[in-house]
Amino acid sequence: MKLSAKAIFTNLIVIALFIITALAYFNPVLQGKAIFQSDIAQYKGMAKERNDFKANSGIESYWTNSAFGGMPTYQLGANYPHDYVKKLDRLIRFLPRPADYLFLYFIGFYILMLCMKVEYRLAVLGALAFGFSTYLIIILGVGHNAKAHALAYLPMVLGGITLVFRKKYLLGFILTAIAMALEISANHYQMTYYFMLLVLILGLVYLIYAIKDKQLKHFFTSVGILILAVILGIATNTTSLMATKEYADWSTRGKSELTINPDGSAKEIKDGLDRDYITHYSYGITESLDLLVPRMFGGSNHEDLGKDSKAYEFLIGQGLPPTRAIEFSKDLPLYWGDQPGTSAPAYIGVVLFFLFLLGVFLVKRKFVLWLVGGTILSLFLSWGKNFPTLTNFMIDYFPLYNKFRAVSSIQIVLELCVPILGILGLRELFKSSVKKKAKMNALKLSGIVTGGILVLIFVMKGFFDFESFRDASMVQRGFPEDLMAMIERDREAVYVSDTIRSLIYALLTAGVLFLFLREKLKKNAVVIALGALILFDLVGVNLRYVNKDDFVRARVVERPFQASDLDNAIRQDKEIFRVFDPQEGVNGARTSYFHQSLGGYHAAKPGKLEDLFEYHLYDNNVEVLNMLNVKYIIQQDDEGRSFPAVNDDRNGNAWFVQKIEPVNNADEEIQGLKGLNSKTTAIVNTRSHPRITKLSYEVDSLATAKLVDYRPNYLEYKTSNTNEGFVVFSEMHYPKGWAATIDGREAEHIKVNYALRGMKVPAGEHTIVFQFNPEVVKIGSEVALGSNIALALVILIGLVFTFWKPKRKAKE
Repeated sequence: MKLSAKAIFTNLIVIALFIITALAYFNPVLQGKAIFQSDIAQYKGMAKERNDFKANSGIESYWTNSAFGGMPTYQLGANYPHDYVKKLDRLIRFLPRPADYLFLYFIGFYILMLCMKVEYRLAVLGALAFGFSTYLIIILGVGHNAKAHALAYLPMVLGGITLVFRKKYLLGFILTAIAMALEISANHYQMTYYFMLLVLILGLVYLIYAIKDKQLKHFFTSVGILILAVILGIATNTTSLMATKEYADWSTRGKSELTINPDGSAKEIKDGLDRDYITHYSYGITESLDLLVPRMFGGSNHEDLGKDSKAYEFLIGQGLPPTRAIEFSKDLPLYWGDQPGTSAPAYIGVVLFFLFLLGVFLVKRKFVLWLVGGTILSLFLSWGKNFPTLTNFMIDYFPLYNKFRAVSSIQIVLELCVPILGILGLRELFKSSVKKKAKMNALKLSGIVTGGILVLIFVMKGFFDFESFRDASMVQRGFPEDLMAMIERDREAVYVSDTIRSLIYALLTAGVLFLFLREKLKKNAVVIALGALILFDLVGVNLRYVNKDDFVRARVVERPFQASDLDNAIRQDKEIFRVFDPQEGVNGARTSYFHQSLGGYHAAKPGKLEDLFEYHLYDNNVEVLNMLNVKYIIQQDDEGRSFPAVNDDRNGNAWFVQKIEPVNNADEEIQGLKGLNSKTTAIVNTRSHPRITKLSYEVDSLATAKLVDYRPNYLEYKTSNTNEGFVVFSEMHYPKGWAATIDGREAEHIKVNYALRGMKVPAGEHTIVFQFNPEVVKIGSEVALGSNIALALVILIGLVFTFWKPKRKAKE
């Protein structure tokens, strides 16, 4: 394949267009501002200790004690040796965040379109439609950067697959391998997993056609090439994959050892997440129509209607000052769908939906089957608990499906399929080889279906009461029932206005296409007109939820939490200890930003700590706080002001115990913490540690165990005891990576008290060192290096075959 100078110039112009468009939408970045993303603020809280340690020492620490009592940093920005894919990714994402992700959306889909032999103008149209899909913009607003990152590379992976099935084996192999390497590096495996469900559907359809057309040799050759490309792409990320797998098994995503619930009842044994947790965010069946009408179900929990709202009129009528009334009406709880809440609807655009239907009627069945099949499957699966037959089947029988939460996000497959088929449909409409009658019939059917759905939505208004299951709790919190009635009227108002809006865009789309078929408009004019409609439609909705108001000074983003007087007071204490804020619990990382905390914010929390919360901390078992070395507990006085209550009963960083209480399983371990005097007794599962046979130890009155050197990945203790003893450390036990020594000689440490570390220590004075040097990083990095070299060689071979071989033939 040889690119002409014209093609190169055209693609450079397209890239420049994408850069300008991304910067135009997120234009505050040009003023040095940054978007405040709530999830990223939480991430910065979690990663603060790791980042500070790296900045000060230059050493990559793979462990942090600032969150959840201690955990690996594998999901907190850890950098690994020989991670050249991440360097390539940073090279591609050269724009300021979040414009870099929007640019990545555009360029990824554009490459896919070129791989599907779509000419550049339509490819640009499809890229803009995909990139501005409301869900893809909203996740940037709230800080789901890893998700956005992964979604942006999916079209490139699909482009590589397409090339291979087009018999462009070498080029397809290279693109698939590179795109898959970048996709895995993005580190959101849930999105990759959902995408692979679409690939399975594509493969099944292509297999059926291969059998039908007697092309099985080509099919299996293509599959073999793609498997090798995917393996190579994945192998370049071996370190992160191995580390993530290791941590996942230890986290709430892994299989629990417990067989009982906190109340003592039998616990459902599962290898994965709880079913209710998986389906907590499930799209409502009727709610799915907001793919066409953005605020059919209210839009979001925080809608800004300003002075146009019924709620504003009501509040003014009640004598509330205009400033207070407008403040309330800019944050209206209009969403009334089935999910617990949402930041915005997953609106794909009615213009794009119209083109999608056009594709259904015009594009070759082979493409329609896998694109429509993927769309329908993702829609059905997004319903979660509202479609239990399919959802339960996937959870119970489909590999790894139960490892991921928020099934509503599987609609990303739909977000990809709709613009692909829409652009392919438009391409067919422009082809002179397609009969005009077929085109006109397709246009009529698309108009009838789209218009019929929108008219039906408008008529359905009379069947809804616009009440939310959350309204009752709002009334309990003090919202007047009359005000809630006005909010319901506002919900109805946006329902009607957005339905009419979508109907207008559908009619305009139909009109543009009709004029083309009547030869009243040229192709370029149609592309420009549709581009304008798509942009006005999608960007108009997106700006309701992500706009310049979301941007703040970059310093605010870099330092999302400001130290309070309470934080400053605690930081005056130079000891090593933990802080616990019961109000924050395990769902906030503010405390982690300033102190070592029991809390944190993560989709996969450490399993053992989560169990301690559920079985003990929620029941105020202070003894568990003592053994976790919690010195300060954040409490509130009668006036609601926070203050740090000192826990003088804490055990410290390490201590000698007098006896070992043997138990036989995890259930007995965690139950044994009730009523335990953790200062004198340690609970040990002797079935897991049969070499622990001595159960009683003599501790002299002057025995000490002190932490003398603290770093996230290095802990040094000095112990003194005239007798052989057993020391418990207030650190989370992690089964991989932590190596212990006593006076420089390797020593065994075991899990005690269900979640902590313990070890036998000889009599006398000793130096005990714990170092975190995970073997998974060493092994993974070696594999990643070899894989990167292999990928580089394949790319080099591809360049030789592309450019050198044709020239050699020309000379011959």
